[in-house]
Amino acid sequence: MLNTATKSEAPGTEQELTDGFHLVIDALKLNGIDTVYGVPGIPITDLGRMAQAAGIRVLSFRHEQNAGYAASIAGFLTKRPGVCLTVSAPGFLNGLTALAHATTNCFPMILISGSSEREIVDLQQGDYEEMDQLAIAKPLCKAAFRVLHAQDIGIGLARAIRAAVSGRPGGVYLDLPAKLFGQVMDAAAGEKSLVKVIDAAPAQLPAPSAVKRALDVLKNAKRPLIILGKGAAYAQADEAIKNFVEKSGVPFLPMSMAKGLLPDLHPQCAGAARSTVLKEADVVMLIGARLNWLLSHGKGKTWGEAPKKFIQVDIEPKEMDSNVEIVAPVVGDIGSCVSAFLDAMGANWSAAPSDWLATVAKKRDDNVAKMAPKLMSNASPMDYHGALGALRTIIAERPDTIFVNEGANTLDLARGVVDMHKPRKRLDVGTWGVMGIGMGYSIAAAVETGLPVLAVEGDSAFGFSGMEVETICRYKLPICVVIFNNDGIYRGTDVNSAGDDPATTVFVKGSRYDKMMEAFGGVGVNATSPDELKRAVNAALDSGKPTLINAVIDPAAGSESGRIGNLNPQSALNKKK
Repeated sequence: MLNTATKSEAPGTEQELTDGFHLVIDALKLNGIDTVYGVPGIPITDLGRMAQAAGIRVLSFRHEQNAGYAASIAGFLTKRPGVCLTVSAPGFLNGLTALAHATTNCFPMILISGSSEREIVDLQQGDYEEMDQLAIAKPLCKAAFRVLHAQDIGIGLARAIRAAVSGRPGGVYLDLPAKLFGQVMDAAAGEKSLVKVIDAAPAQLPAPSAVKRALDVLKNAKRPLIILGKGAAYAQADEAIKNFVEKSGVPFLPMSMAKGLLPDLHPQCAGAARSTVLKEADVVMLIGARLNWLLSHGKGKTWGEAPKKFIQVDIEPKEMDSNVEIVAPVVGDIGSCVSAFLDAMGANWSAAPSDWLATVAKKRDDNVAKMAPKLMSNASPMDYHGALGALRTIIAERPDTIFVNEGANTLDLARGVVDMHKPRKRLDVGTWGVMGIGMGYSIAAAVETGLPVLAVEGDSAFGFSGMEVETICRYKLPICVVIFNNDGIYRGTDVNSAGDDPATTVFVKGSRYDKMMEAFGGVGVNATSPDELKRAVNAALDSGKPTLINAVIDPAAGSESGRIGNLNPQSALNKKK
């Protein structure tokens, strides 16, 4: 029902009025947006209060960037645009990092920011938090809009929603100047101005000829490989993807946020034989995965000497041939494309050659066996493998738990060690590899799914969003945060040879992050062995109480830049003394 105010025009007469505040809220509710993440302040403080009073869940964060990350992953989990609400200028800029992150990762998100008055901004007369926010946002998101008149609020939000979820999803900016909120109009006219978005993300069916071409290439492969990306997880076409992979008989390699689409323990999973399959495959089918830096751009030593033919399934035609030739592009939404593959395969599809399957299985089993003793370690202080071995068991026993993961070594090693068993249960740094997503992701995952969350953080990564443990406690969310604390960035053993300051990568020795959670009323635990860690995490997940576990890791554990040390430039010169 439209929120209205009543105003007496003359004795004995009344007119129903509404304003910009109410119209924004009504437009959100009309389109099923029931949760907003943000930070209150001028000029959107009352908008948040009024939205909450109208039944929208408004979660207030300690920093806009973390609220933005929450909105971005909400979009990934729900396929509806997550909404982040910020103040003007600095608050907008804080949220903009998350908006760009959402666009890069193809997560539907809308950043709504209040802004200063156009007349003053355009003449650069020095308004409070003066900034042309629309111009700044445009290069960093999929679309950007500004609403100047109350009667256009409905159409403005509708455009933002459609832009965020249609085609390849992404981030959208919606600029709401302060004067807009106080604009008053007739309530009936206001109600008519609202727009309910219909079929915001219509199916895009692949061309039959493209489907046939792709299957012909796959059928003739001697060493085929399927790579599943987070786009495949976003599609929520889980059963169709599972049926296609199993019917094809082809080994599959899941990218990190696609883990669990089919269980990591599935007999066709080649995750533990990644290097082998990338080097030796002759045909590679990409489903919702891009040949960006995470896949070495489809070339170089990662891909070996064997000639490759690539099949790519993506909703964005411009993605094809972005790095290497795609011999069989299939353009369409993933659900429709995979369903079309299944229909066209017929009943007599031949599985991949048995010698290839045997090669992959042997390499996978050998690597798993080689890793197993490391995961059994109960040493104190812990190394990464011993700690992750304990968490691996917990996730196997609690497969519905959402696993949020960031860091350098903490991320790199967890990606390979912790098996996922269900789709969209692993959330991590994604395409940019950006640090700081941990607490925002965890909060949104708990709010949007109602499931328990286990966030495994490097101590450096946690620092970007650590204050949000207060937010977790305030909303009493079932989140267990585990910090792998090795006293520094990468490791805690570096020494400054030129002075008394700590080395640039070293933190305070023996930090007790668990005390932070206790300060806000949550549960804090200090764990020094894998057995202690396992008991503490199980207790946290059983209780559903906000918990932070300080997992003490050997300061010497870890490697420079994790597994992407090759991207970190090194000086070839020795300093002369």
